[in-house]
Amino acid sequence: MDHAQLDNGAEPLAPEVPKRRKGSPKKQKLLFLRNGKSFTGLAILGFFAILAVIGPWIAPYDPSAMSSDILQPPSGAHWLGTTHVGQDVFSQILVGTRGVMIVGFIAGIGATLLSILVGVSAGFLGGVSDELLSSLSNIFLVIPALPLIIIVAGQLPDAGGLTVALILAATSWAWGARILRAQTLSLRRRDFVEAARANGESTWRIVWFETLPNLTAIMASSFVGTVTFAILMQTTLAFIGVTSISDWNWGTILFWAEQQQALSRGAWWWFVPAGLCIAMLGMALTLINFGIDEFVNPRLRSTGASPRALRKRRISPRIGFTAVVREGAPASSGGSATTTSRPDGATRPGASPASTGATSSGTGTSATTTGGPGTPRPGTSHDDRDNDGTTTRKESVR
Repeated sequence: MDHAQLDNGAEPLAPEVPKRRKGSPKKQKLLFLRNGKSFTGLAILGFFAILAVIGPWIAPYDPSAMSSDILQPPSGAHWLGTTHVGQDVFSQILVGTRGVMIVGFIAGIGATLLSILVGVSAGFLGGVSDELLSSLSNIFLVIPALPLIIIVAGQLPDAGGLTVALILAATSWAWGARILRAQTLSLRRRDFVEAARANGESTWRIVWFETLPNLTAIMASSFVGTVTFAILMQTTLAFIGVTSISDWNWGTILFWAEQQQALSRGAWWWFVPAGLCIAMLGMALTLINFGIDEFVNPRLRSTGASPRALRKRRISPRIGFTAVVREGAPASSGGSATTTSRPDGATRPGASPASTGATSSGTGTSATTTGGPGTPRPGTSHDDRDNDGTTTRKESVR
């Protein structure tokens, strides 16, 4: 504070507080939905979820009803054509969506709950409990799901989607449990957990209110992965005829198309729509998983949330790959570094690092140095003298 201001009776100046950008809290809350991958995946998943609910009601025909329109291509009467006995393929797709979604979500929810119960408990309790629960996870890791389902389906001829979902949930939780156990072991000795324990909070309260919120992203990713695995497994089992062929789902459609040699008959409309639905649903779940990864990982968060900024910096992300921008590194071998200086000496994206006094050299790079008089390097174009007497030399190194 200036003493002259106090002598003149002037009010002391308040420290300047940096202004917060408007709308930043809202953007932070909607960061996951602002991601293009997450939004696209959720939109496709929501579309199939709606079809699963209203599909049997809006189906134009009974999926099992036969007619005289045998192997007819798509038309106004049958939007996706008919089968070898005149069954409407579009109605089979609509009705079969519900079975696929039910199996996937039941298996995902069951496996996620088991992985949370076993993994978090093993990581937080430790000791003998950790050893027993870890041994249980290792046992279920080596149990193959496919042979077990085949054996159960052989013993139960009427085994439907619910039985498959329960078996998949019982055999798919071990990987998620091990991941959650490892993360819980890293969280149990953090400062905020120790502070909660010092305040006298119970163990289960610490687990529910201190540990689980920090594991939400991992649990969501595990759930999405289990749903994807369950849907692919259920359609595969239906395609090879292990489960009941009287329950309509996308795998059952492919089973009858393969049995009646639809490919050799040229009836592409019989198997292509079901295959596209499986591919689109799998793509939607994969995009959601990518969005969760970008939302959790700080290195991927900025690049995944601002595709326009990537395009401005001449970065073209490819499908299936997430671009990672390292601040302070050269953008390319023929460009300048992407950092600028601030008044406090830190750096920010957008200009050459030489403004802070550093010098970069290399093929095709440019650098700016500040300092006192001296002999200019080869390639110096001109010298500029600032008001404070500092000479700035701009040079380009070949």
